[in-house]
Amino acid sequence: MTTTVEKPFTVGKFLVSPFTRLTEAGDYLASLSIRSGRGTGTHDRVFRFTPRFTTRQGALAYAADQGRCMLDPA
Repeated sequence: MTTTVEKPFTVGKFLVSPFTRLTEAGDYLASLSIRSGRGTGTHDRVFRFTPRFTTRQGALAYAADQGRCMLDPA
């Protein structure tokens, strides 16, 4: 599997990093890292999503949208 990380962006005090994995079947899985804190106080939570995508861009867009929704539900 090949992992591709998109350019991270911030939402408030959080750093959001969407990334994808190319599966052996040729489709893409979306994942998301949400990081907060600095130095030894850093906390990183990783989410893996179940939908599969035919394009890398579709998977990255989905992961980024999920991160925005989690951190700014309004």
